[in-house]
Amino acid sequence: MAVHQVGIRELVEFLLRTGDLSPVISSENTAQEGSRIHRKIQRSRPSSYQSEVALKTSIQYLDDEYVISGRADGIDDRDGKPLIEEIKTSDLEFNSVPKSTLELYWGQVKVYSYIVMHQADVRAVDLQLTYVQTPDEKITTKTQTITKTESELFFTALVTEFEQWIKLRHELDENRISSAKKLTFPFADYRPGQHKLAANVYKTILLEKHLFVEAPTGTGKTISTLFPAIKSMGEQLINRIFYFTAKQSTRHVAENTISIMAQQGLKLKSITLTAKDKITFPVEKTLPPENNPYMVGYYDRVRPAIKDIIQHENQITKDTIQEYAEKHKVDPFEFSLDVSLFCDVIICDYNYLFDPQVHLQRFFSFPDPTNCFLVDEVHNLVQRSREMYSATLESAPINPLLEQLVKKKAANQKVIKRLESLKRSFKRYSKPASETADKQIAQLAPLNNFNNTLENLIETIHQWLATQTPSDTVDAVVDYYLQCRRYYLISTFYDETYRMRIIIDDHTIIFRQFCMDPSKQLKACLDLGRAAILFSATLSPMAYYRQVLGNEEDSLGMISHSSFPPQNCQVIIANNINTRYANREKSLQPICENIYTMIRQKMGHYMMFFPSMAYLNVTLSKFVELYPDVDVIHQQPEMDNTARTAFLDTFRTQDHQTKVGFALLGGIFSEGIDLKNDQLIGVGIVSVGLPGMNKESDLIRDYFDSLNGQGFSFAYQLPGFNNVSQAAGRVIRTDEDKGVIVLMDQRFNQARYRQIFPKNWTNIKVTNNSAQLSDALQNFWRNGNH
Repeated sequence: MAVHQVGIRELVEFLLRTGDLSPVISSENTAQEGSRIHRKIQRSRPSSYQSEVALKTSIQYLDDEYVISGRADGIDDRDGKPLIEEIKTSDLEFNSVPKSTLELYWGQVKVYSYIVMHQADVRAVDLQLTYVQTPDEKITTKTQTITKTESELFFTALVTEFEQWIKLRHELDENRISSAKKLTFPFADYRPGQHKLAANVYKTILLEKHLFVEAPTGTGKTISTLFPAIKSMGEQLINRIFYFTAKQSTRHVAENTISIMAQQGLKLKSITLTAKDKITFPVEKTLPPENNPYMVGYYDRVRPAIKDIIQHENQITKDTIQEYAEKHKVDPFEFSLDVSLFCDVIICDYNYLFDPQVHLQRFFSFPDPTNCFLVDEVHNLVQRSREMYSATLESAPINPLLEQLVKKKAANQKVIKRLESLKRSFKRYSKPASETADKQIAQLAPLNNFNNTLENLIETIHQWLATQTPSDTVDAVVDYYLQCRRYYLISTFYDETYRMRIIIDDHTIIFRQFCMDPSKQLKACLDLGRAAILFSATLSPMAYYRQVLGNEEDSLGMISHSSFPPQNCQVIIANNINTRYANREKSLQPICENIYTMIRQKMGHYMMFFPSMAYLNVTLSKFVELYPDVDVIHQQPEMDNTARTAFLDTFRTQDHQTKVGFALLGGIFSEGIDLKNDQLIGVGIVSVGLPGMNKESDLIRDYFDSLNGQGFSFAYQLPGFNNVSQAAGRVIRTDEDKGVIVLMDQRFNQARYRQIFPKNWTNIKVTNNSAQLSDALQNFWRNGNH
């Protein structure tokens, strides 16, 4: 018999919540503040009063036991008729608390009353709801009496409803476990390296570790990680898999992989979570919440909607969610989150686990050893996570806000006062920066007093918003309020891995809390599950990624060898090209000659990658001038989806013509693009891809220099080289693909670069001029009979 733990609050909220989906920004009370108020009230009670009383009961259903437990804030054992107290804190006035929320508060206490009256021979108890409105701590007390019979009727109705959901969950679990147990690898045989990778993923889950995997293109990373993770579900090591990605295209690969296994008999529920702005119905964007038919009465309709979709669909995508959301008139984004609670595989963006702003509370509030994390294209997480744990706030919006607010000075006086205080604070703490030549400084010390001023403003705006009707002024205040909240949240992470940047610009003062090393935060996120597998085609050098993505001593690492024949790819270092900034002008002619030499040896499609748009444009102009007959196409700034597709379609046409694309290193065409066979036969990479020198990369360099002496490498060389190896990975996509990679920068021939080349770059030649390059390419194309 399995034993399941069920929280009383969670049970009541799921089964009894009714009414509207309210976007009202949640209470500003912190958990600490709430606990302080609870303790203060509890201490004021008589000696017969017990605080934080643990209560539990259990039910048996379908051969399992469900332990329903929680803590009553207080029980006063008065003679013969106990009083059970529930304390709630919020900054809403009591009269503004929705009736549906009060029902949930009373529902919790009624469950406590059922347990108390069953444990003691008591006929009736008094229930007391003590509501504290912060920050003034205005207390409202409401009481009611409940008899033993009434509490039994209430609890029985709750359990009867709960049993329907247990039955549904039980069927889902049975299907998942039995079908995962029987599942066999869905392809005729494993590719080279694939079996070892799958075995290591399974062992990682078994041993509760974190595994870093470099698995080159063609290894079949998605099936090699999902298949063993699902097999571990069959052994009941885990119940849920989160598949985290950075891009839409990777999400589709994960969906297709689950489809393939479903065709082999796998029965589980998977869902792809889509960003709010991409899944919300267009009509919702123009309606205030109180007039939005998908939000009004949301909780009255959502449970039947969940049951409907779960009973009829296995793979739940954006389109599926929208179809059922429309059918049941529920908001599609919130609906997708509610449905995800009943899913076994959740495919979503990194930020749902790692970003403290959008972290999924329902899954990641505390560690859960039944969850497993698969993190795809994890090289993207280095830069993404720095941004997730950094925050910027500017002074520029303050004056326009004050101009709008003073129109109703009396009503807005408190907010005006706090905004003026923040404006003075910006000015005071930016003084040291104003005295420097470039009007900026970076310091280790946080601005604690500024943060306190900001906290006061946030609290004041929060209270003010509760009394406002929609208007342009309110919208403008909310925009700034959300920026302030994000900045304040990040201040709670501030430590020696941060630098406080203070910048004075033309008409604004910028404060930026810049996180140079979020490894500690990433580790804390990864520790919320049983195991994590972090994988990418480019994860060299492994030691670097293990340090910046968690820095755990006992994490595991493996490099999976490429399944493609090494003789199908020729890597050439063009040692005659110097792309250093001072030499850029002189480099144009030899680069153009090298490109022309490349494309002359074999007709086909080629792509050239450049470190900046400026370098791309000036080389393109020179190339067109020298070789006007060559068909060229180039990436442009801000290409929308249609323009991107048109660019790639040029390569996908089988025209047996020579075509050269000019694109950005680290840009939209340098990773996640699948051009197979003759769609792309050669890539030229101009420069080692170093990010431009800038203040923040310099801060990272200095930080890691003091930490491990590898500042330049961590700040510039390795992030740049990742872009190089990603771009190079566009060439060989299948066992039949054959192609060339020409690295146009003499620095690639230095030991510091040669030692970080991917392991699958085995076939390397060095050329010193166009003639040698021509010979090397001719040999490759001729000798391979390509």
